Amino acid sequence: MNIIEFLKIVVFGIVEGFTEWLPISSTGHMILLEELIPLRVTDDFWNVFKVVIQLGAILAVVMLYFHKLNPFDRGKSGRQKRDTILLWVKIAAACVPVVVVAMPLDDWMDAHLYNGFVVAAMLIVYGILFIMVENRNHQTEFPIQRVSQIDFRTAVYIGCFQLLALVPGTSRSGVTIIGAMLLGCSRAASAEFTFFLGIPVMFGASLLKIVKFFLKADRMFSGIEIFYLIAAMIIAFLVSVYSIKFLMGYIKRNDFKLFGYYRILLGVIVVAYFTVAALMA
Repeated sequence: MNIIEFLKIVVFGIVEGFTEWLPISSTGHMILLEELIPLRVTDDFWNVFKVVIQLGAILAVVMLYFHKLNPFDRGKSGRQKRDTILLWVKIAAACVPVVVVAMPLDDWMDAHLYNGFVVAAMLIVYGILFIMVENRNHQTEFPIQRVSQIDFRTAVYIGCFQLLALVPGTSRSGVTIIGAMLLGCSRAASAEFTFFLGIPVMFGASLLKIVKFFLKADRMFSGIEIFYLIAAMIIAFLVSVYSIKFLMGYIKRNDFKLFGYYRILLGVIVVAYFTVAALMA
């Protein structure tokens, strides 16, 4: 095993863990990392790697919210168990738009939109939107304070906002948080529901990428590729635990404008980097 390649894996895992849940686009950061410290792997494996390491981030949500998401918890009353099942039904309903639209467009999106300039544009556009939405929300009392108060219609509408994240650089967590706040959800409820939506969406996306890898590459993962995936997922899991706790603590006292400014700054950096790279090519 090459120690340099392993250190790259560590960096990718750390960045995935931080950026998956903060509304700053994990894809945007992955594209920059891919340019700056590319892994020496095949294109087919890279397409799997950048999605499957998200499983580590998802497991952090499952662990942190296991009690809340487990309908079979013996400590819950009958009503609490029914409410938990209802929450999962709402999550499933919110995922329907992505399942219907994302699967047919997955390859097309990768081929036509997965580039630095598209990512930069989305970073900047949604950074501006975060600032605008938060300016509008200044001293606003949100009618929906808890995830349990989100009804089916609102859940489906939030799921429709999630479709916008098919464009790289948008940030799945970012666009669903914006959508949920526009629909009247508090910052905490918006963030939590976004976390929960990520469980089926990202598990499904990972499974889809793995199946496509086997069909296209016509081979199994090598030993080093399996090691890369497992190591990156473990690191992403550990960092995600901290990242989620940080975000939920941060938004109790602050709004999302700081993330908007960060997105704009990162978008400018991405544009500058790829412009210079194009001029030097």
